[in-house]
Amino acid sequence: MKTRLILVSVAATICVSIGHAQTIDPFYSTNYSYTDLGSVPELPPLYGGLTFKFDDPNKIIIGGNANTAEGDFYTIDVTRDGNGHVTGFSGTAQFYATGEYNDGGVAYGPSNVLFASRWPVNGLGQYMPGSTTPDKIIDLGPLGVASSHAAVAFVPAGFSGAGRIKLASWSGGEFYDGTITPDGSGTYDLVGISQVATLTGGPEGFVYVPLGSTLFGNPSMIVSEYSAGSVATYEVDANGNPITASRRTFMTGLTGAEGAVIDPVTGDFLFSTFGGGNRVVVVTGFAVPEPSTFVAVLAGVALLAGLRRRK
Repeated sequence: MKTRLILVSVAATICVSIGHAQTIDPFYSTNYSYTDLGSVPELPPLYGGLTFKFDDPNKIIIGGNANTAEGDFYTIDVTRDGNGHVTGFSGTAQFYATGEYNDGGVAYGPSNVLFASRWPVNGLGQYMPGSTTPDKIIDLGPLGVASSHAAVAFVPAGFSGAGRIKLASWSGGEFYDGTITPDGSGTYDLVGISQVATLTGGPEGFVYVPLGSTLFGNPSMIVSEYSAGSVATYEVDANGNPITASRRTFMTGLTGAEGAVIDPVTGDFLFSTFGGGNRVVVVTGFAVPEPSTFVAVLAGVALLAGLRRRK
């Protein structure tokens, strides 16, 4: 059984004191700040990864009962302030899809297929829009991925290597690059998966920093480091892979840093915690991302509708 499961009761005991110890590194602290949103109402602990629903930027998909056969994905609505920043949750968590062994990676790929990491079974699930069970599960062991896969992301538009798939394993930190190809059934096969780096800190969820963000002069990614209790940044190369020598601490004093997602409306970085109070933290200060026109229109319409409802 994974070490982090054994530590859950300890994390729960000390989460209050740890919460006060959260610190953004001085290099970043003048330009970036965080807000602890607390726990998602009625979402079962332990928390897995999270993402914003592709057709509703006011709704998050997040894993509960992570790393277990009882795991599922849930949705929760978010509230936003006048500038669009997420300030809290509205209502209670609602079942979205089965998510056995869900872990730190939850990310949309082409055709809005949802890709979900599966730990400790070293798998990658895929859900087509509207599906409540996986439409495809890939066993990553035969592809050379170290046990066990824990997080997945796609290089976003505007970055070199856009569209490539990236995988990471916990706890060894093996980081992989590859591509995907349609399998003719609405889901995708993985092609050319190869290890390109080894990250420290026990990486879980990771995402790419919106281009133009202050203090990020070069294309970069941000990584939730479960084992180290921190969040770190890396510059990335022409294929969107992390340059290990460029690692810089972004945030420390965490317990169970797990998921990672960029808010499509504001560019804020949100991460979940596995244990450590089972909560969601939002970090502001990043540039607004440049999504496709279709996503941008959806985001604007949904945000305006949400603001009107609160007037």
